[in-house]
Amino acid sequence: MTQPLDYREETPSQTAGPYVHIGLMPSFTGNGQIYEHELGKSPIHDGARGQIIEVVGSVFDGTGWAMRDVLIESWQADAAGVYPGQINADPAVSGFCRLVAEDESGEFRLRTVKPGPVRMRGGLIQSPHISLWIVARGINIGLSTRLYFEDEDNSSDPLLARIEQRPRVQTLIAKKIVENQYRFDIRVQGEGETVFLDI
Repeated sequence: MTQPLDYREETPSQTAGPYVHIGLMPSFTGNGQIYEHELGKSPIHDGARGQIIEVVGSVFDGTGWAMRDVLIESWQADAAGVYPGQINADPAVSGFCRLVAEDESGEFRLRTVKPGPVRMRGGLIQSPHISLWIVARGINIGLSTRLYFEDEDNSSDPLLARIEQRPRVQTLIAKKIVENQYRFDIRVQGEGETVFLDI
């Protein structure tokens, strides 16, 4: 006989808090001997084809404070716009990385290969981009967004074209600082709030 479950209440949701680092990036918390190879340490390996770049940025909360307990996961295609597991994908590009903010500066750093345009079914082409997923204190459900590059042609990207409030497109564009380095800040709420994706 099945037990009736109508008297049980749903457990309240919890923010990720500090525990996300302990479970997902133990070396960051000083527990570096848990895994032989920590998953997501770098999206590229020696010999990766293409332009090696660095993206620097911070995640700001609604008060303008750089969040130092944030964890970001990134996914991307290789320099030819091919994802891992697809035909002709660069074997030196896993495309996946986990990043944390530095305690002092509140900045994250992503060293990777600049992705190429991604061809989709129906002849559509996505501009070079990196997908990001953000978790931290005060965020009950991870936030998804994308990073595009200001020195690429983003005019026909199908996702960017769907953003009705055109000035907000700029919240997804990484600015070139110097050769091979970009700045991309994420604002969780308030003025200049980053466009987040419901996926």
